[in-house]
Order: sequence, then structure tokens, then C-alpha cells
Amino acid sequence: MIKIGTALFEACEQLERERGISKDILISSLCDAMVAAYKKHMHIKEATNIEAILDEQSGEIGVFMTKLVVNEVEEEKETEQISLTDAKEIDEDVDVDDEVKIEVTPDQFGRIAAQSAKQVITQRIREAERNLVLAEFMDKKGTLTTGIIQRVENRNVIVNIGKTDAIMPQKEQIPGEYYKSGNRIRVFVLNVKETTRLPQVIVSHAHAEIVRELFELEVPEIEDGIVEIKSISREAGFRTKIAVFSNDPEVDSVGACIGPRGSRIQTIVGELKNEKIDIVRWSEDPVEYIVNALSPARIVSVDVLADDDYSREALVVVPDDQLSLAIGREGQNVRLAHKLTGWKIDIKNVTQMQNAEIQQQQQQAYEAAEAAENVDEEIEVVDELALEIEEELSEVVFDAGEEAPELTIATEEEIEAVEAEEIEEEAKPKTKAKAKVAPKAKTESKTKAKPKSK
Repeated sequence: MIKIGTALFEACEQLERERGISKDILISSLCDAMVAAYKKHMHIKEATNIEAILDEQSGEIGVFMTKLVVNEVEEEKETEQISLTDAKEIDEDVDVDDEVKIEVTPDQFGRIAAQSAKQVITQRIREAERNLVLAEFMDKKGTLTTGIIQRVENRNVIVNIGKTDAIMPQKEQIPGEYYKSGNRIRVFVLNVKETTRLPQVIVSHAHAEIVRELFELEVPEIEDGIVEIKSISREAGFRTKIAVFSNDPEVDSVGACIGPRGSRIQTIVGELKNEKIDIVRWSEDPVEYIVNALSPARIVSVDVLADDDYSREALVVVPDDQLSLAIGREGQNVRLAHKLTGWKIDIKNVTQMQNAEIQQQQQQAYEAAEAAENVDEEIEVVDELALEIEEELSEVVFDAGEEAPELTIATEEEIEAVEAEEIEEEAKPKTKAKAKVAPKAKTESKTKAKPKSK
């Protein structure tokens, strides 16, 4: 056995207090280090019956080999078996098929064991710390935590959040914010990445969920579930819109978030470095919700252009003097309203709508004129076709060899005159026939009678 004293146990207890690493983990690490050192010293690659035992009372540690008691030891199993006679020398009470632990700690093993123990214990401490940090911050992922700014490296802010240092990338920082070492800061745990060393924790100071967490801390009605936060849209450092809804008709959702004389909202604004916050009422009616989301601008009308699974679009009309307010600086107000509601919002003033209506009317008149011109062109084409047909028919020759009469379009008066002429023509030939028949008969009778007289 090797005497190690009580200093090891004191060090284990100190590590447990400072880093939260269990004392049992350190002791088991030391035992594993002793076993590894023994195998290396004895050139043993595989052996499952070797273990190290630490006696906390005496402060001694040694390497032991467990062997099975048999009547006769097999040659190929000398490292696993021991004869009953030899086992009796160690323990008189043993019998066949019992196990006996035999100390095999080499002489002058202290320096070798110390070197191996140092490496193994260091590795185990790192693994234990890694597992502790990973377990702790996996639970904190998606929550708000408080940290202390350590330093700024390559535009990344290093924040100490307890057992590890977290990284705040540049894109998760508030634009224009100065991060001074030693200052306390509230950050949102975005992600925890596993690495070969300590897990890498990514935090954010610009995430919209920070606003949610602050409201839940400052507004008891939100914590109790009376007031519900439906949606949040944020441009960190500039402006935030938050849509709230009250499950109790007697509780005003907006008033609860503002607090008496604005005490609650002022605390949140101060925490966010005077960032502007618009609190709007959530509504199931999309028109009302869009009107609230575009506050403080006044709205004339809202027309829903599309509302289906593919797109949600709305046209908003505002007074001429409210257009810039509704759009906001560099489109910030309408952009936040779009993120808050999920609707694509097109904003126009009254003058623009009137001009659009005039242009639409002009376009309709122009299209009507074009349609009329197209009709005239079609009539001309029909006339040309009629002329061609007329010419073709005029060339047709009847069986009698006469040319076909020329086709013309007659008026009603011409048709009546033609009909009258036809009636007169039909009557005239009948009269003439009667007049001609009588003289012809007389002549024939005279000619026939002359020869008889001779």
C-alpha cells in the first residue's frame, strides 16, 4: 500500500466546493489512474481483475488483483486463479470458488503512480466540469440569465455566466452599445455547443425573448397567465412592438403592462437602454390587429387583398400627413408591424389612392377605345369578305349559259316596287293571249272555205 495522507481528501473537498465536482469522482479517478499505471508498469494490456482500493481512514492506496480459489490452477489462467493452499495463507476462511484479493502494488511505484494519476485526474476533472456545464446550461437554453462582462475579443463579448464564459457574437449585440468590462448584463442563452473542452455557450443581448422575460418579471399578470404575450417583434436598440391579450375581460392588457404611472414599462425601458416599446392589443380580427400594430399612426381603411395558406396581404390607407409616421424611419414601423402580425402590409395615402383610381379609370377608357377600334377593324374585314364573295358569285354561269344576275342589297321600297311590277306582268300576258286566238280561228275558217266554193 502507498501512503498518501489526508492532503488528497482535503483537495477533493476543496474542488467539490469551488467547482461542484463530486469527491467520489476524484477518488475514482485516482483509483483508475493507479490501475492504468500498474498495467503500464507490468506491460499488461488487458486485465479485468485488477483494481485500486483507497482506504480513507488510513490514507493508503494499493493495487489488488482478484483471483478465483480452485483446487488446481490451470497454466493458462495463473493470473485469474489461485490454489486453495495459497489462498488459505491469505485468508483461512476461504473455500473453493471464493474470490480473494491479492495486493500486487509494486515497490518504488509511488513516482510512476503519481505521474499517471496527475494526467488521469486532470482529464477526469475536465470531463466532469464539461458534463456539469453541459447539464446546467442545457437546462438554461432559451432562458434569461445574468452575467458579468469579462472582455471583448475580435468583436465578440466574453460574458461570465457562472461556471463558464459565454460568447456574445457581434450580430447578437445591440448596435451602438458599449460593453465595459466588469458591468453586469442580462443575456439570453441561445445555444450550447459541445466541444472537446468546455461546452461553448452562445448568448444574445438583442434577442426578442429578452423583452418577453423582462415583461414576465415585471408584470405579475403575465406570470399568472391573466395577460398573454401573443407576439413580439424587435429591432434591438431602436424599437420593439409587443402584442398582448387579456384572458380576463376586467383586466386591461395594455394598462397592466404599463403599470401605475408607467412604473413597470419604465423599468423595462431602462433595462433595455431606453429602447422604445409599443404595446398593442392583439385581436382575432386581422383588420383591427393591423390597425393596432401600426400605431401611433391613424388609419383610414384596411383592405384585405389575400388571406390564405400562401399569402396574407393587406392594403392600408392613411391620411396624407400620417404616411411618414405609418411607414416609420427607414420603414421601421411598417417592418415591425409586418413581423408582429405576419401580414404583408402595403401603405398608401389618400392622394395616392385617388391618383390610382384616376389612372385605373383612364386605363379602362383606353382599353374600351382599343376594343372599339378592334370592332371597326373586324367590320371592315367582314365587308371585304362580303365583296369577295359577291365577286365570286357574279362569275358563276347558269346551265342556260346566262350570267348570274348581279347581287345587290335592296331596300324595302325597292322590294315592294319589284313585287308590284311582277304582279302587273303576270296579269298582262293573259289578256293578249285571248285577243290573238279569235282572229286566228277566223282566218283558218276562211282559208278552208274558199276551195269549197270553187
